[in-house]
Amino acid sequence: MSKLVLHIFHADPASLATVPALAERINGVPQTAALEVYLFGPAEQALGNPEAKAFNDQIDGLVKAGVRVTTCIGIAQKMGAEAAFTARGLALESAAIAFPRFAAEGATVMSF
Repeated sequence: MSKLVLHIFHADPASLATVPALAERINGVPQTAALEVYLFGPAEQALGNPEAKAFNDQIDGLVKAGVRVTTCIGIAQKMGAEAAFTARGLALESAAIAFPRFAAEGATVMSF
């Protein structure tokens, strides 16, 4: 099975609204590819922003639906959010490990 990674970096309103919705739709069709969402940088910081409630609700919904949602452990630690992210079911993995993993898996990575 192939793999698709939606990498969310930007925290602009369009990215925070569109990419999780796209992931929900992809996850809702019969799977021809495994799906993972990787949050990094400003998008990861939005995970700790109470004003980004709709985004956070969508991310939590993806986790509950069985989608692997991963964030950078280094940023999570700098934010003091490592335990909170883990409690939400988010995977924590350094970008320096995740991106080579995606390449080794032959994943298609789409960045937003």
